[in-house]
Amino acid sequence: MEGTAPMTRKPTIRDVARVAGVSYGTVSRVINGAHWVSPEARSAVESAIQQTGYTINHHARSLATGRSGSLAFLLTEPQHLLFDDPTFALLLRGAASALSQRSMTLVLLVAGTPEERANVEHYVRAGHVDGVMLISSHESDPLLGSLLQAKVPVVCCGIPLGHENDAPAVSVDEEGSARAMVRYLRERGHRRIAMIAGPQDTPGGRFRLVGFREELGADFLPELVEEGDYSQESGVVAMARLLERSRDIDAVFAASDLMASGAITTLRRAGLRVPEDVAVAGFDDSGLAATHRPALTTMRQPWERISEEVVALLIDVIAGVPRETITLPTELVVRESA
Repeated sequence: MEGTAPMTRKPTIRDVARVAGVSYGTVSRVINGAHWVSPEARSAVESAIQQTGYTINHHARSLATGRSGSLAFLLTEPQHLLFDDPTFALLLRGAASALSQRSMTLVLLVAGTPEERANVEHYVRAGHVDGVMLISSHESDPLLGSLLQAKVPVVCCGIPLGHENDAPAVSVDEEGSARAMVRYLRERGHRRIAMIAGPQDTPGGRFRLVGFREELGADFLPELVEEGDYSQESGVVAMARLLERSRDIDAVFAASDLMASGAITTLRRAGLRVPEDVAVAGFDDSGLAATHRPALTTMRQPWERISEEVVALLIDVIAGVPRETITLPTELVVRESA
């Protein structure tokens, strides 16, 4: 039977190009995760890779391009939050999936202490990764500034306070989301609405509070705002402080689902029912909200799309493609707590 003789050597990228009927450059762009490839060409290349059995020689590609083929997922928070806060796990999983589809490697870096920050900066500056996905940023943290000064490609998850024009970011509409939640609570008849805000040196903390305040307008009362650190325990403490100042609160908007859960714990200890006496709403919809009792009304962030956009944006930045900050919408999810 006539046919193509099987390859006796390791297939190369040129073999893939020949089988796919495209140029060498097109195959290279597909392998490196570039965006400017037609769906038809990408499909042909992926099919040819399977047919030929081609595998990427990462070491050779690294030597040829000066790149490592890996991106850093950098969390500038205490290590325990990686496991305690479900939002980080969702972003990590999404980023790992997006990179695996591009035959790239994810490197997890945690820099929650000065010593860890110094180690991370040394590691990144040494070229062990091609770029950094900064997952949490604090305005007071010098690490982002140091990385940008060293010309390290960085994309932030959330607006980087103090560096808004220096690094592109993928963010949700923080202010608009908060305004939507306040509108919903007011439409339900709530008038004494309190807020447990996040840290004011973080974009979620600052801009969600701005939206809350602007939507309430003349009805905004500073004494009905407390600040937490997104953790459940901080929600417990913040709610207790709010109740010390006012016992006629009829709704609470927390800047994270974890803080909303903590607020409910305090309200129950005070003999108040949720939602009959006090409605409680959160932010994130990271998994906790749906399983909580009562299930939490919250603003859902599009976690999978956030991760995909951060990865795609960073790959473009590394390639020298000018990109701007991307703002994504959230969705109001109504459940039992409000």
